[in-house]
Amino acid sequence: MLRNRPLFALFWLAATGGLASGGAWSAELPNFTELVDRNSEAVVNISTVRRVERSRSERPWPPGFEEFFRGIPRQGPIVRPRSLGSGFIISADGYILTNNHVVEDADEILVRFSDRRELQAEVVGADKRSDLALLKVEADGLPKVRLGQSENLKVGEWVLAIGSPFGFDYSVTAGIVSAKGRSLPTERNENYVPFIQTDVAINPGNSGGPLFNLDGEVVGINSQIYSRSGGFMGVSFAIPIDVAMEVADQLKSNGRVSRGWLGVVIQEVSRELAESFGLERPHGALISEVMPSSPAEDGGLLAGDIITEYNGNSIERSAELPHYVGRTEANSEAELKVMRDGEALKLEVEIGELPDEGGPQLARRGDADPSDLGLGLENLPDAVLNRLNLEGGVRVVQAEDSAAESGVRVGDIITKLNNLPVEDVDGFREIAESLPRGRRVPTLIVRGNAQIFVALIVPE
Repeated sequence: MLRNRPLFALFWLAATGGLASGGAWSAELPNFTELVDRNSEAVVNISTVRRVERSRSERPWPPGFEEFFRGIPRQGPIVRPRSLGSGFIISADGYILTNNHVVEDADEILVRFSDRRELQAEVVGADKRSDLALLKVEADGLPKVRLGQSENLKVGEWVLAIGSPFGFDYSVTAGIVSAKGRSLPTERNENYVPFIQTDVAINPGNSGGPLFNLDGEVVGINSQIYSRSGGFMGVSFAIPIDVAMEVADQLKSNGRVSRGWLGVVIQEVSRELAESFGLERPHGALISEVMPSSPAEDGGLLAGDIITEYNGNSIERSAELPHYVGRTEANSEAELKVMRDGEALKLEVEIGELPDEGGPQLARRGDADPSDLGLGLENLPDAVLNRLNLEGGVRVVQAEDSAAESGVRVGDIITKLNNLPVEDVDGFREIAESLPRGRRVPTLIVRGNAQIFVALIVPE
């Protein structure tokens, strides 16, 4: 027993020391009560209704009872309440900001305020690409939020959300900013929103609600979560308020959003690609395709160029480029810094306007070419070249060893090798014979509907 006393005392001291330090830490935690009291009235709950026409097969009465209801007209359309969401008032005369997916395809939108008033809202405008919608209710003197600047947010900063998760109105959750500028491509592989990542608990019903900083300013709009269960798992995303207000101002003025358009397909610069292009480190946006008749083509950009700077903004990752281009005014000049064949160039490009919808787009078999690159190739017939709008190229029928390791697949169409155009198998062989041994060379391939670069290994 005596031998155990020092051990017990040591444990007790450690425990009390931990409690003391925990108390000191808790004393430094922010108190959110005043922030919530000051801003809750400007947050609203949004519910929607969609009317669906009843099909002939749908009976408004149980089977077998048709005779009793003969002559009675069938009921009208089925009214289906839809998801609950959140929003917030940005002006005293009734303009409200929320997510597009909260109100999309709704026939009726109902806004409920903190004093339990309910008003119908009209959609002023909506933008799918940013998932934002601007609503309007007929009212005056409404409480409104104060808007901050999301660009001033810092990782690690406290933030707070107010919303209606699962319909529980005016629920408050808090956390910190986990990261900024997160890229979350849409189904169309577009990305015009540099999301704020937080660990604030967000669940269905929080969508469209405000994200506040400690000064009580809205810095984001809660929009998405990353989850394998359908519920919150510690990762949530908000649309920066700077981006949201640019969209809202355009929706209010024009009913639509105009974005800048460059007209290129880009990909990330991996370590292997950086080595093959002669870069000291991976950075920039690699152009794998320049769209015909696009601002990029008119401005002299080429497939294989690596954009490292846009209007003075350094491009570290390819996902950053669409954010800058999309926020550029159409028909304005943009200055780009690109790496081409190991040299830095500056180009001026007149940015166009992003189209509302749409985007860009095998063979007489020859003898397989068992070159030392690990590739078997075949020529492409004119019909395939015309269909794919290609001037030349070869299709991969065998990819082994170094080629497979480089990421080349059977069925890929190689159009450039070491930035030189490939017309046919003989042309490919001629270029291959002059390649530097023991290095990687940029190789442009067509795969499906996309063009991408791979860093092809040239064996010793």
